[in-house]
Amino acid sequence: MPGMPSGTSDSTANAARMTPRPITACRRTSTAVSVCPATIAAPSFDRDFPTMSKHRYLQLDVFAGRAGSGNPLGVVFNAETLSSAQMQQIAAWLNLSETVFFLPVSVPDADYHIRIFTPRTELPFAGHPSVGAAWAAVTHGVTAYKPDGRLRQQCAAGVLPVDVFDRYGALLVRLRAPRARAIDTGDTYADALRAACAGLGASAQPAALWNNGPNWWLLELADAQAVRQAAPDLAAIARLTQASAACGLAIYAPMHDHDADLVVRAFCPGDGIPEDPVTGSANACIAARLHGEDRLPGAQSRYVASQGREVGRDGRVHVDVDAEGEVWIGGATLQVIDGRIDW
Repeated sequence: MPGMPSGTSDSTANAARMTPRPITACRRTSTAVSVCPATIAAPSFDRDFPTMSKHRYLQLDVFAGRAGSGNPLGVVFNAETLSSAQMQQIAAWLNLSETVFFLPVSVPDADYHIRIFTPRTELPFAGHPSVGAAWAAVTHGVTAYKPDGRLRQQCAAGVLPVDVFDRYGALLVRLRAPRARAIDTGDTYADALRAACAGLGASAQPAALWNNGPNWWLLELADAQAVRQAAPDLAAIARLTQASAACGLAIYAPMHDHDADLVVRAFCPGDGIPEDPVTGSANACIAARLHGEDRLPGAQSRYVASQGREVGRDGRVHVDVDAEGEVWIGGATLQVIDGRIDW
């Protein structure tokens, strides 16, 4: 090769040019750059990051007949090493409707203990997280399956009975929701309520605020088609629910389908969830209201609610009101992700 010293091959020259040189500290002068003898040490990354704890993580579809239906739920095991702030951060990062965290029980007679978080706040009770948590507790050994199927779940709303039973090889769960009650709001939210209900169609009953742990605004529409076609004003609903400390606004109507008796939609923009796919606590409040009005659909105080079709998550909630007026909600759960979360 022209210009190369005698006896030096092209390949040797190329290798010499490609050999990396150490990074050095330099001093620029007006005419040249002089190289200091000391090289710059490579940065250390290990000391810059806090120690993270490792937790088994599941993602479930609750109230689901197939994967991709129902309402997704995040499940974090052995969460006692996480602070409340970290739990809220994880729930926000996952950005699911709710995430549950398993903790050691701290009250007598409880079989397992959970905390429930939306992306923005902690809830005292929610239906689909409770159903999914019971399924996870039995399936993954947090507590043992009992011959009578009865478990007791500790959560911020208290200790709640849960039934877990095997049907044709699949675990089904039903949960007794906290007793719901109507809240007398008078005319306090009249203007906000009127704005929130605009675009939802003709109502069959006045809107009312109910509580079974969380607060829910309930509005019955004229028919199932009105529910399906409702065009909610999410900003107005957010203003109403934030002013009244409610989770959201649920609309519903009777329907006559081969596998459902009631259609439900629930809007929770104040909690960062424009439309919740399937909502256990709202369905339980609706059942309590219908029972009080002696208008339960279905037969023998049992019915099935359809929810989530409008967001591609078509789910089914099984509702049963017992002789004491207690509302039980349940359904099937499917596991779609099994992994680990480091936080």
